[in-house]
Amino acid sequence: MEAKRLDKNKNTITVVGLGAGDLDQLPYGIYRTLKQADQLYLRTKEHPVVAQLASEGVALTSFDEVYEQHDGFAEVYADIVERLLGKVQEAGHIVYAVPGHPLVAERTVQLLLEEGPNRGVQIEIGGGQSFIDPLFARLHIDPIEGFSLLDGTALSAHQVSPGLHTIIAQVYDAFVASDVKLTLMEVLPDDYVVTVATAVGVAGQERIESVPLYELDRVEHFGNLSLVYVPPTTDDTVSYRQFSYLKEIVAILRSPDGCPWDREQTHQSIRKNLIEETYEVLETIDDEDPDAMCEELGDLLMQIMLHSQIAAEDGYFTVDDVVATLNEKLVRRHPHVFGEKSANDSEEALANWQEIKAQEKAAKGIDVAAASKLSGIPRDLPALMYAYKLQKKAAEVGFDWDDIADVYKKVEEEYNELREASAEERAGELGDLLFAVVNLARFLKIDPEEALALTNNKFKKRFSYIEGKLHEAGRTFEQTDLQEMDKWWEEAKHQTKGRE
Repeated sequence: MEAKRLDKNKNTITVVGLGAGDLDQLPYGIYRTLKQADQLYLRTKEHPVVAQLASEGVALTSFDEVYEQHDGFAEVYADIVERLLGKVQEAGHIVYAVPGHPLVAERTVQLLLEEGPNRGVQIEIGGGQSFIDPLFARLHIDPIEGFSLLDGTALSAHQVSPGLHTIIAQVYDAFVASDVKLTLMEVLPDDYVVTVATAVGVAGQERIESVPLYELDRVEHFGNLSLVYVPPTTDDTVSYRQFSYLKEIVAILRSPDGCPWDREQTHQSIRKNLIEETYEVLETIDDEDPDAMCEELGDLLMQIMLHSQIAAEDGYFTVDDVVATLNEKLVRRHPHVFGEKSANDSEEALANWQEIKAQEKAAKGIDVAAASKLSGIPRDLPALMYAYKLQKKAAEVGFDWDDIADVYKKVEEEYNELREASAEERAGELGDLLFAVVNLARFLKIDPEEALALTNNKFKKRFSYIEGKLHEAGRTFEQTDLQEMDKWWEEAKHQTKGRE
């Protein structure tokens, strides 16, 4: 294959790596490029090779002062690149040297490759040895087992894969180390042992130290040549926190060697489980019990995972498709967050949401104008909630009472009709009364489901008080009467007044 030729008519920046060690480890070709450079610029002079080059009379300029002029690394790197592009326009050709290899953990080089062609500047990569090779050799790591190389200055928990050898570079100081520590603690136990390696392969400067994660930012030898190595683990306490492991468990449960009960289930057979688990989550919310909520949300997630696994086995979709569809929808329906629209309050945000929903339906060929104004309400909602949503949709087009006094009259009217109804008519008339009460709740801006749930809980507490009184007396319900139970009911009511 013919090597790519440089265009001699273009301004050129030759980028070389200073390697991971001292001058003796530098390839001769790179050494010659550095020695012969008319203008040599360094991202930083904090590298063993630099002092040796200076002692040989090599003239060089570093950008260390740029770090002091900005609050973040992104601004530092952008400034360095801008200065380099300005220098090459003046000189025609310059050499830019970075620690390690130019294409390993070097953001300035990536920015040069992106911006150089737009500015008429040719970027030549001259090579170099990265810190990865000596690190693998020093820690006896076989990279074929799988490894991840991450940036300590921009680390996020979702990047960390506990099953891989993880190398976190650019951990320059204790401040970066502290951020790395806190991020890793989202994935790993606080006492998980990690290794800090500084100047690997540099004679007289190499420091290797293993510490528990919570002590990471207390290590004293952080510098420009420091990195953190996180060994892989399959420990259950770590694996159990991984979504990928949950997917694997559910797939095993549904496999031929899995659980007989799980294998037999279908979408329809576990339909009721989804409803039950949802209500169990709601109960923990009402009880303000975060520990129970955590557990019940897991049970609800299990139902989603089972339905997704069944669909995947049938060739319809996977749980990754479920997540992708949700992410896409959230971004699309929040243009005031992820796009160019604005929303100054929740009403404007909801208006954006409704407008985009209408556009989505139109894109699917659904004629929104021709559809019933009452469409779009899930038919399996609890009856009170269904009635509430029906009335809200009707009210949106003007089919509603003008005054709450008329609603009270309607409730009274339906109550009287129920009292006069025949046995055959009572069910229908009771439904009319309940529907009218839902209307009243809507006018009062009260969710009828929540209101009834409060009363249910109130009844349960007061009835439990009666049971407690009977238990204290060593009696049963057969050994009491309504009058005595009513007295205890009033006691319970008085004790809880103001808390319900």
